[in-house]
Amino acid sequence: MSAILMDGKALSAKVRGQILEETHQLEQRGVRPGLAVILVGEDPASQVYVRNKEKACAECGFYSEKYVLPTETSEKELLGLIAELNQNERIHGILCQLPLPSHISEQAVIAAIDPKKDVDAFHPVNVGRILIGDYDFVPCTPAGVMELLDEYNIDPKGKRCVVIGRSNIVGKPMGLLLLHRHGTVTICHSRTEQLADICREADILVAAVGRAGFVTPDMVKPGAAVIDVGMNRVDGKLCGDVDRAVAEVAGYFTPVPGGVGPMTITMLMKNTLKAARRAAH
Repeated sequence: MSAILMDGKALSAKVRGQILEETHQLEQRGVRPGLAVILVGEDPASQVYVRNKEKACAECGFYSEKYVLPTETSEKELLGLIAELNQNERIHGILCQLPLPSHISEQAVIAAIDPKKDVDAFHPVNVGRILIGDYDFVPCTPAGVMELLDEYNIDPKGKRCVVIGRSNIVGKPMGLLLLHRHGTVTICHSRTEQLADICREADILVAAVGRAGFVTPDMVKPGAAVIDVGMNRVDGKLCGDVDRAVAEVAGYFTPVPGGVGPMTITMLMKNTLKAARRAAH
C-alpha cells in the first residue's frame, strides 16, 4: 500500500483564494481585516514565521502591522502595546509570537489580548469555549488538521483517533476538535504505556511530539490517516515526527514539508477574517 499524500500546500492556496474573495466583500462594507503581529527579540525561527505571516496577509488582502521589539523590552511595555492594539479599530487580530524572552510571562501576555482579537485562540476564554464546543477561534495548527481531514473526506465520526502530544497549542485542542466531531479520542504523552499498541488501533493518528521520525511503520494501522504535525531540522533538512516509510503502510499521509505546515498560517488568516466579520456586524 502506498498512502495518498494530503497536499496542504494546494489546500492552503485554495482556502486563501476563498479568504481573498470574502475580504473584498467585507471591504465593500467598509471593513478590511487587520492583523497585528508582535515579535520580541531576535529568534531566527520566529523571524521567519513573522515574515510568512506578513506575506499571507498580503495574499489575503489584509491590513497588517508588525512590531519588532528588542529583547530587553519589559513586560509592562509589551502589555501597554497590547492594550493599545485592543482599542485599535483597524486591528481585528493580535498575535504575539512565542516564545517570549524569559523575563516576560507568556500567560500574562496571552491573558492581556482581547479574546475577540485572540486569533491564536490561546486566551483562557477561548480555550474554555473550545472545551464546551461553542467557539469562534481554534488554535491554527489543529484547525488546519481538521481542514485537511475534511478536504480528503476523512470523517472522525465513530473512528478511533489517537493524538500523540498534549501541548496546549496542538495536542489538547486537537483532541477536543476530534471529540466534537464524534471521534473516540485517546491522547498519548511521555508517560503513556504501550504507546505503540495504542497507536496501532488508530484510524486517525496525529503526531505532535517534536521528535524526528518518532512514529515508525510498525506503530501504524494499515490504511490509517497519519497526520504529521512535527517540524524538526535534521542535518539542515526539515522533517516531521513521522518516519516517511509510514507512507507505505498508511492510507493517507501528510508530508513534511507541504502537509500541515502551510495550513497553520492559512488558519490564522481565517481566524482574522472571522474576527473582522464579527466586527462588521
